[in-house]
Amino acid sequence: MASVMAKQVEAVRVVLSRATAIPFLVRCGIGLCGLAAMFVAWPTEVTTSQYTSPLLVLTALYPAVAPRGRGATFSALVVVAGWITATTGELGSRVGLAPVLTLATLLYIGHSLTALAAVLPYDAMVSLDMVGGWMLRAAAVVLVSAVLTVVALGLSADLAGGAFLLATLVGIAGAVGATLVIARLLQRA
Repeated sequence: MASVMAKQVEAVRVVLSRATAIPFLVRCGIGLCGLAAMFVAWPTEVTTSQYTSPLLVLTALYPAVAPRGRGATFSALVVVAGWITATTGELGSRVGLAPVLTLATLLYIGHSLTALAAVLPYDAMVSLDMVGGWMLRAAAVVLVSAVLTVVALGLSADLAGGAFLLATLVGIAGAVGATLVIARLLQRA
């Protein structure tokens, strides 16, 4: 048992001695997005508790330490569970546009950085331009999504009733169609 622990400690020491700045900063970004998402999603009573705050911090930082595993999915599910807890039940805070957009942005940026960290070795020598391009594309997705969300919410007030149901069904059909097209293209590749 002691030799297994010694090997793990030595492996961590080797990783820390060989790590380079850009992959480390990517992992720091994952951790910051995860922590911010936890604090936006969960009620203040939970995030300031001495019992739950360490658990939330560990859950938020886990994808930064091990980006290739299921940690990012688990962390996102904990964030969503916190948002559901904060907006339903006894706490029942009001759902606002700004917190929802903030939470979606943090989850997407964290997920995008986790995907980058999963393929970026901890000791890789990469330029800041590569990470900057990655983040620029992620920011463009966030911006387009936020604009479309605001436009859709504005239209939903005008399209109440049957028209809104029709628009919802057309949107779902479009999403299914796009998924099928992407799946077919991936099969060809």
